[in-house]
Amino acid sequence: MATFTPYANEADVLEVAGLTLENRLDRVSVYGNLDLTRDEHGLAAALALREALNEIVTALQAQTLPAHITAARISETDNPF
Repeated sequence: MATFTPYANEADVLEVAGLTLENRLDRVSVYGNLDLTRDEHGLAAALALREALNEIVTALQAQTLPAHITAARISETDNPF
């Protein structure tokens, strides 16, 4: 699996078959579509997904976590150009 340290930066993206895991400092976003087929390809995808999720769980368990975080507000700005 490619290097992906959960919550380490705002840049890393990991592709697992049809899923994308996008790193942020306060969250890991998971989106896409993944079919875990009953074949070697499906097994490889499932193992890669499990490895990524295990790393996320390990990172979360290593910290003292708040009960809930609030997403930062995103404001729109007029294009100056």
